[in-house]
Amino acid sequence: MIASDFLRRPVPVGKMLRTYLRFFKRRFFRSIGYKGRTAWISSPHCRVAFTTVPHPEQPERIAAIEQLLHQSHLWARLQKIDAPEVSDVQLARVHSLRYLADLENRVPQQGGTVKIDEDTYLGRDTLAAARHAAGAVVHAVDMVMRKHAKNAFCAVRPPGHHAAADHASGFCFINNTAVGVMHAIAEYRLQRIAVIDFDVHHGDGTENIFANDPRVMLISSFESPLYPFTGTDYRGSNPNVFNFPLKAGDGSAVFRHLVRAQWLPKLASFRPQIIFLSAGFDAHSEDDIGHLCLNDADFGWLTRKIVLIADRHAQGRIVSVLEGGYNPEALSRAAKAHIGALIRAGGWF
Repeated sequence: MIASDFLRRPVPVGKMLRTYLRFFKRRFFRSIGYKGRTAWISSPHCRVAFTTVPHPEQPERIAAIEQLLHQSHLWARLQKIDAPEVSDVQLARVHSLRYLADLENRVPQQGGTVKIDEDTYLGRDTLAAARHAAGAVVHAVDMVMRKHAKNAFCAVRPPGHHAAADHASGFCFINNTAVGVMHAIAEYRLQRIAVIDFDVHHGDGTENIFANDPRVMLISSFESPLYPFTGTDYRGSNPNVFNFPLKAGDGSAVFRHLVRAQWLPKLASFRPQIIFLSAGFDAHSEDDIGHLCLNDADFGWLTRKIVLIADRHAQGRIVSVLEGGYNPEALSRAAKAHIGALIRAGGWF
């Protein structure tokens, strides 16, 4: 077919009308102040540098994501929410009182940092940020359960999935996702909650907290062997914990087959009432902290697959929580693909 023949081909009227309708619908909603149904929840406390030593977990991580969203049409379609501080009651559903008191007592008052382990440092502002990070997830749960948003992305730090019930580890102090899960159980009486962790590192803290709680399905992929060198020795009583270790060099084909063959059938069988994503983007091929080879498109593809499950079983309710991702450029692109899929699933109020 020559070019002139192609140009003479008629455009289907229905398709053209749908395109124009979407365009004018967006313009109309913006003009009258309507917001998108995806919430961006963050806090100025999460933009502070926590340590006085060089560290990959820096505030530029969130800034890079936000800057790229600003450069696209996506930022205008987000509800921007300032994260509240988590309450002591909400924290105590996940972490021991002794551990929480110890964290408070170890916060340096005159600057500097306190070394918790080989790569985890507590600064003067760390705990305030961690409390707002957990508060963001609690608020996200409230928003999706009360239909103030269909889904939410919590742009928070420090991350949380290595924090166990009684100790900090791997840059993490409060398990943000676990606090949100327990809030959903306590306040909304949900009985089937799925947590999907696609960080390059195993979410050992989340597994520790829910190892004996069959109300929570935990699906996790991660590079193995790699810090924290867990995920292949699960001994809990919860039958809904599924770990899928990947080896260095695994990329799109292996990951997508895993999702299709294992994750989606298990999620469909479980019929979750809400889905939490421990959204780590350090499995990206350009992130030097790991050796997996996912690309930007993989994170968007995964999100779209999870959206289908959420729409079918959970009224679309998804709460995504930032975990890892330490190359700001790769992180921002992967997160954009992820957030873009959430926005397209959410639509407009």
